[in-house]
Amino acid sequence: MIIESVELLNYRNYGQLHMDFDPGTNVLYGDNAQGKTNILEAIYLCSTTKSHKGSKDREIVRFGEEESHIKMMVRRDSIPYRIDMHLKKNKAKGVAVNGIPIKKASELFGIVNVIFFSPEDLNIIKNGPSERRRFIDLELCQLNKLYVHNLVQYNRVVVQRNKLLKELDFDPALKETLDVWDLQLVNYGKELIRIRTRFIKELNELIRDIHFHLSGEKENLEVRYEPNVTADSFEEELERNRFQEIRQKLTLTGPHRDDLNFLINGTDIRKFGSQGQQRTAALSLKLAEIELVKKTVKDYPVLLLDDVLSELDSKRQEHLLSEINHIQTMITCTGLDEFVNSRFRMDKIFKIVEGTVESEA
Repeated sequence: MIIESVELLNYRNYGQLHMDFDPGTNVLYGDNAQGKTNILEAIYLCSTTKSHKGSKDREIVRFGEEESHIKMMVRRDSIPYRIDMHLKKNKAKGVAVNGIPIKKASELFGIVNVIFFSPEDLNIIKNGPSERRRFIDLELCQLNKLYVHNLVQYNRVVVQRNKLLKELDFDPALKETLDVWDLQLVNYGKELIRIRTRFIKELNELIRDIHFHLSGEKENLEVRYEPNVTADSFEEELERNRFQEIRQKLTLTGPHRDDLNFLINGTDIRKFGSQGQQRTAALSLKLAEIELVKKTVKDYPVLLLDDVLSELDSKRQEHLLSEINHIQTMITCTGLDEFVNSRFRMDKIFKIVEGTVESEA
């Protein structure tokens, strides 16, 4: 799969922009706060309907404008696709594929798979559980439409159930309706747990060799899924925790409280690992993610690297660059010095200055 071009209209600091990409490596360089990340965000948004930052549509629309437009041309298996996305300040976004509006985000997933890698991702291991759940959700939503459906429905039930728990003090009779929400919570939640369990198993099959090589054949990395509750015990645990949930007015049981653990040679590196170990494991995680997409959809994803090289030492830089030579990649950086001593191929170079883009090669 290849992203051939992207057009932006009134998107963040861009009034109007058209960029044609090379199927290989595209380097976007310039000083900080010039708009490099905004271009990667637009590509990710047009591929997944979500900003990698979690930004709202109204925050993305250029100041003083009411709506923004992204047009992205994609080629997958020699088939061209045009993705149009309208972002509006006060209304839901509109998305069309080849001129046909879509009603669900899941209809967009699978046209182009993208992996976003930013300096924040290097801290995924030491950050809170929500970051690790977000990693799972973002990847699985691109790979599994059944997961998207169950995640959307599960999150809806959690919101409604929490609302009900808060209202019980004012209307105790509502307690009778709790069973209805519990049944839905369990049904959708069990599917999430099962799919996440398979995902982590497949991820481990890939990440083990990647990290072993990256660590100089010194470390064995294991990603361990830590579900808040198992699929088999979900109903029982929910019933056991009901009194506490009513008291705290919050749903405490279910996959919305899952986590991941990372073990190197059996040691929990969330608690006892060095920063170097944590960052190497995070890099291994992203490289394994690439291979997992390839294994699942029989094609490599497009890789978006947002100023990651400056956060890695020369050894990890070289390893990352050598591993992605065969993948369409968009890299942002402040300068080209990071590539001087590298054998990495730069197929197209763009200079970004205050919302304008100049192609140099």
